[in-house]
Amino acid sequence: MLLPDAGPLITLAYADSLDLLFKPGWSVALVDMVLHEVTRNQTPTSEKLAQWAQAKNLPVLPTKIHEHYQQRLLSNSISPRKSNLGELAIQESMNHFACEQPPKTGVFLFEDHKIARANFVVPDNCRKVSTRAFLLFLEQKGWLASAAEIERKAIHAGRAFSNLRFPP
Repeated sequence: MLLPDAGPLITLAYADSLDLLFKPGWSVALVDMVLHEVTRNQTPTSEKLAQWAQAKNLPVLPTKIHEHYQQRLLSNSISPRKSNLGELAIQESMNHFACEQPPKTGVFLFEDHKIARANFVVPDNCRKVSTRAFLLFLEQKGWLASAAEIERKAIHAGRAFSNLRFPP
């Protein structure tokens, strides 16, 4: 099951290429906290992402992270922490995958190059893949003409993509 973080969703929305997530034939789901992150504020892609998720009838995986976030909002206590909650919620979902029998395979699609570090741990049955690596995978399989073109489309549409670049 492919679980995209906010960054890849936003980039693919800018490039009008969200349906590339389905190219490998894997199931795609959104984690509740990630869906909240990409739709809570009006942005150039928030409405597009909300409509896409609804039109594709994507399953939304509930997490304790999102539940805790919502409780803190409703209680009007101190402002709930916002940074890294989507990633933590995805990690929570993948930990649940590891407990299933048989364990479900999860692919965490991320864009923040800091996540590539070893401190973001996923269970053995799960993988973490960057947006660029995913696009290159699609290109190598012949499911996408040009990974670099998707990046260019996103940047030209206004996406501030990470500083990591495709090799020349």
